[in-house]
Order: sequence, then C-alpha cells, then structure tokens
Amino acid sequence: MDVHLVSSIGSAEFTHLTRSLSKSTIIGLDAEWKPVRSQRSAFPTVTLLQLACQLGDDSSGWDESVVFLLDLASIPLPLIWELIRDVFVSPDILKLGFKFKQDLIYLSSTFSAQGCDLGFDKVEPYMDITNIYKSLQHIEGNKVSKNTKSLSAICEEILGLRLSKELQCSDWSQRPLTDEQIRYAATDAHCLLGIFKIIQAKIIEEGHSCNNVEDQHQSDISLGLKDILEMPDCEDKLVRTKICNAVDIVQATASSEECERIAKGVEVIRKTKPMDESLWKIVRKYGEKLILQESDRTPKISRKKGRRRSSVVVVCKEKQLDNVDWQGPPPWDVSMGGDGSPKFLCDVMVEGLAKHLRCVGIDAAIPHSKKPEPRDLIDQAFKEKRVLLTRDAKLLRHQYLIKNQIYRLNSLLKNEQLLEVIEVFQLKISEDQLMSRCTKCNGRFIQKPLTTEEAIEAAKGFQRIPSCLFDKNLEFWQCKDCNQLYWEPLWTKSVAVTTQY
Repeated sequence: MDVHLVSSIGSAEFTHLTRSLSKSTIIGLDAEWKPVRSQRSAFPTVTLLQLACQLGDDSSGWDESVVFLLDLASIPLPLIWELIRDVFVSPDILKLGFKFKQDLIYLSSTFSAQGCDLGFDKVEPYMDITNIYKSLQHIEGNKVSKNTKSLSAICEEILGLRLSKELQCSDWSQRPLTDEQIRYAATDAHCLLGIFKIIQAKIIEEGHSCNNVEDQHQSDISLGLKDILEMPDCEDKLVRTKICNAVDIVQATASSEECERIAKGVEVIRKTKPMDESLWKIVRKYGEKLILQESDRTPKISRKKGRRRSSVVVVCKEKQLDNVDWQGPPPWDVSMGGDGSPKFLCDVMVEGLAKHLRCVGIDAAIPHSKKPEPRDLIDQAFKEKRVLLTRDAKLLRHQYLIKNQIYRLNSLLKNEQLLEVIEVFQLKISEDQLMSRCTKCNGRFIQKPLTTEEAIEAAKGFQRIPSCLFDKNLEFWQCKDCNQLYWEPLWTKSVAVTTQY
C-alpha cells in the first residue's frame, strides 16, 4: 500500500495527489476527527481526509492504488476547498464510502467554519459499501440481515482481511500522527477499493450490470447541448463527456477562477477521463447521491423523556463513573468462594483483549452471543466468577451490578490494556504460563507435545500445516477443546507482546 501524507499544497505529495486524481475513476473516501464525548452544540472538526485513488484503467488491481492522507489541520482549507468539491461532484469519478454521510456533514461544517461558503452539499456518483454489499447478497440469493454489518466484518468476509478498530477513537487532532494512526487511516480508505473490486467482478460475472445502454453513433457528436439533454438516455458516457466539456467552456469563459487555481498549482479535476463503460453501467444501476439538507447542518442534541436534570450534575456523575478505581477482592478470590485463579470476561468492545490475556495464560472468556444485553453480560460474569472488562461507561450505571464485578479500561490499544489489567489486578505472569491457553477458544493444551507426524494426522480435514515446517523438528501443541494446532513460530509471534513487559 502506497501512502502519502499531504501537509502542504507546495509539497511534492500534493502534486502527486492532483495528478493521481486526474488519472482515477474510482476513489475511496474516509475522514477522521477527535471524538466528542459530551453533548455538543457544534460538529467535531475533521482533521484528516483520506483519498484512496485507483490508478490506471478499470482492470487494474486494487493493490495498484495510492492513498493520500490530507492533513486538514495543517493545510489552509480555502486553498483546497474547490479541489475537494470538484472531486465530490465529478461525474467521471466514482466515490466509495462506508456510511460517509456523517463524514460529509462534519467535513462541510469544518470547511464552513474556515470561510469556505457552505462547505460541501453533495457527493455524486457515490456508492456506499453497505448498500452494494446487500445488493450482492440479493444477487447470490443469500438472506440479507436487517442489521448492518461493520466495515471490519465486510472486509473480513470479502477480502479475508481483519481491520483493527483500536485507533478509531484516538485523538486525531494531535500532531504528528503516529505510524499506527497513519496505517489505520490509510487502510480504512484502501480496503474500500478492494471490496468494491471483488463485488464489481461478481456483479459482472452474474450478468447483473445494465445492458440497455446503446452506444451513440459518431454522427451524434454534432448535437447541441439542448439536443443532448433532450435525448432519452442522457446519462450515457458520451453524453456525460459532452456535458462536462460544455460546463468547462461556460465556466472558463465566465470567470478567471480556473486560471487562478492553475497558477496556484491546483489542477482541475474535470480533466479526468470518463469511466470505463462496464463501470458506468454498474454506477447507473447501483449508484446514488449523497445530498445534505439544511437540517443536516445543525447538530442534533437528543432529548430524552422524563424529569430534567442539571447538566452539571450529569457531567460530574459521568466523570465519577469513568474514573472508578478497582477496590476490594475480585470474585475469584478464595475469600469470595473462588479458586484463586484470575478470570475475566471481555465484552464486545474489548474482545480482542481476550486473545492477549490468553497469550500470557490468563483465563479470558468472551460473551456467549455477538450482541449480548448488559444483563446477560453481568449474569455470565457472576456465574463464572469473572471480572467484566469493558470500555462502555454505561455498563457501570446498571443497578443490578454486584460489587467488584466490572472494571472499565482506560487504555485504547490492546497492548496497553493488557499491561493495565496486569497492573490493576496485580497479576503475576510466569514463563510457564506463556501460551498455556488456546488463543482461539480459551481452552487448555494437551500436556504432551505432538510430533510432526502426529500433528499432520491430527490436522487432516481440519487445519493446514505448511509443508516447510515438516523438516524443522518442531513440537506441536493441540487444544483440548477446539483441536487447534500450534507450533513454535506462532508462539513466538503471539507472546512477543508480553516480552516487553
């Protein structure tokens, strides 16, 4: 993945951006901002805009792309407003996003605050990955769930890649951005191209692209703009090219704005080549418009029914809940009727922490269902004598919580959360504990290691062992519960995070 951070319009990266935009017909969009955790009277300020550009023709692989991270905290926004606006409305560039309307609202507010007229009011042609994914499910005859899948889930299903969302709520206003933040931001936009590429190929293969678009005869080129607009199929590729050319001529003669922009080094995005015909047919069938209404420009503050409470009291109470320190013996303590072995339950917000805890030999379970109710989580933790680990402050407010049953993590990153749990609960990690639990199911390993021959036999029809390991004379270990096999290279990689502590 080729990633460029653009922090100045006079930089080589900015020149690379404008040239790439002129060669792209598909762009993945995403934005980042510092999370606002309280009721707000203004939208968050967007500090980073990601543009993943598909280079070359429509047949190019999605790995032949470049991702630009536009640092809106460093670049004067009026200098790039028209450039971004032209990208958003260019008929020759398909914009991909994942629930991008919220991003567009925040972007529009951010640019408006810097004197850029009304910010942005629309994006077209546009495709939401969620909607086109559902369309694919209909095409393949699969049952479409009412619940919207996350980008991470779609990415894992389509591309076989798992997106980490640990940095989603990090502080995107701080500079410089960390390497992890840059990689996270770039991946979120880049994966949109890959997902669309796979879905596009399946749509074409199934024959569900539109086939009713007739090519215009060469003699039609002499038609005027009025005749073009009156044609029954005015969305054809040739028609779009003519309209774009006409608009360029009108705007170029009406003002000198284009000349000023070219003098500043900001290229005109309307110079992009038209879409490939097969892509345009898919856009016609599945494409949409993102249009902001006047009501979208005002932050909505939720007003719950019931007795009003002082906002000061609410804020103080939330701060008090957020900063609760762990006190008293945990439920696994012998004095509480436990067996003395630490046990945790990681809710869906920190489910990835469970694997880290298992790597160091700690019993870490996850919820029985993918979307558990708070009461179910608390009941599971109580029955299994576990401490519930979470990042959700709302869980701390439930009246049926038992004392010393829940702990809210302060850290965002999984490695830091692991260290926090070890310190808060004063856990002692010995070398014998490392990789004593299955990271997949939390089960224990068969105590006697397997030889290579035994491992190959155990893996038949279940798990593939790379042939390059057969002559390494390695020891294999198998989980008692799920039969997952492990060998030394995997262990070394898994426990690497713990050796630094």
